[in-house]
Amino acid sequence: MSDRPRRGQPPADATSGGPPGDGTPTAVEQRVLDRIDVDRVVALTSDLVRVPTRPAEESPGQELAARLLVDAGCTVETFEADVDSLRRHPWYSAEVERDRILGVVGRVGTGAGATLLIDGHLDVVPEGDERTWTSPPFEPTVRDGRLYGRGTCDMKGGVAAAIHALEAIRDAGVELAGTVALAPVVGEEDGGSGTLALLEHGVEADACLIPEPTGLAVVPAVAGALTWRIHVPGRAAHGCLREEGVSAIEVFRYVQDAVIDLETRRNSGSAGGLFGWLERPLAICGGRIAGGDWPSSEADWVTWEGRYGVAPDEDLAAARAQFEAAVAGSAAGHPWLVSNPPSVTWWGSRFYPAATDPDAAIVASTTAAATVADGRPPKIKGMPYGCDMGLTVGLGGLPTVVFGPGDIRDAHTVDESVAIDELGRAARALALTILRTCGVG
Repeated sequence: MSDRPRRGQPPADATSGGPPGDGTPTAVEQRVLDRIDVDRVVALTSDLVRVPTRPAEESPGQELAARLLVDAGCTVETFEADVDSLRRHPWYSAEVERDRILGVVGRVGTGAGATLLIDGHLDVVPEGDERTWTSPPFEPTVRDGRLYGRGTCDMKGGVAAAIHALEAIRDAGVELAGTVALAPVVGEEDGGSGTLALLEHGVEADACLIPEPTGLAVVPAVAGALTWRIHVPGRAAHGCLREEGVSAIEVFRYVQDAVIDLETRRNSGSAGGLFGWLERPLAICGGRIAGGDWPSSEADWVTWEGRYGVAPDEDLAAARAQFEAAVAGSAAGHPWLVSNPPSVTWWGSRFYPAATDPDAAIVASTTAAATVADGRPPKIKGMPYGCDMGLTVGLGGLPTVVFGPGDIRDAHTVDESVAIDELGRAARALALTILRTCGVG
């Protein structure tokens, strides 16, 4: 494990290398744009989707990505992370145990100028009951201008668009003055172990772009998410004499009400700036609950688990303390809970919030590239989800922007999909971002 110092912000002009972008591509840029083929992006996305990359089952997808990067003209490095050492890292978090973390980095360029890291995860959330899908989740299908399949939106479409951007640059005969490093990673969905492994391996850059689904908005800030578990105690009794026990299920509602009230307070009047488009930028979601040991016994326990949204500028210790205080406050005045209080445990995945200065060069170059590629300026906004930006900014010290095809509403769902036209538009914008960040040799 590396103990090297982390990089801070690069010089103000470290990620420059192309014109500021007045909406008109240069001749070299146009040559690259002419090589963008949306059907090729669909084909690459489909290839990646056909390989199920559920958590801890990602290695075949990484191996495929390595081959695709070789075909795109990259010099490809693969490495095996030291998983045992990684688990002891203070920034490590995961909900799924992995025996293997395979790292892949494809590089193109002379290395004389700035280096852009494109970091995109290939792991996907489980598909659920396949019978609820219109078409099988790992058989990519085109319907009504959209590509369907698990991972199309989150985020194999973004990775495929980045790979095709490199193909277009190669096919246009353009040599980069700097270097682009494209790194497919694993473990993002449950905490970011793949990107942590990448940073600990020593991969460095002047800036980073993460092609998560943003609807082609430029995102310089993301919220974080902490995973919590609340234990609510009860007292068991035979169901026929349940009045002699205390149902943890019945008293649970006091805890639930306190958490919902906290969510309301944390989001009341706080929406603004990059997150002003959201009704609830700091959502608290309690997504899993269990309780009791026997149907005819009064339940003597309930556990409730969920995620806790935190703001980019928020102190995580203070955020945890606020949550714990709300849960503790739910017991006040209750005849059972006051002497048998609920408890909070922080466990599982941990997504750090992050923000990049909106005036940073990588934000400017991505915005200008998207404007040229799409013919209109992109929206600039924050995203309420956690992603690997928390690691690239907080640990790696890399100015990072999130930009990619797809709507987050279509992620983690039955019939996950991405608009095909967005795949092509993303590839165009990513190609221009690479050119303008790394420069042309």
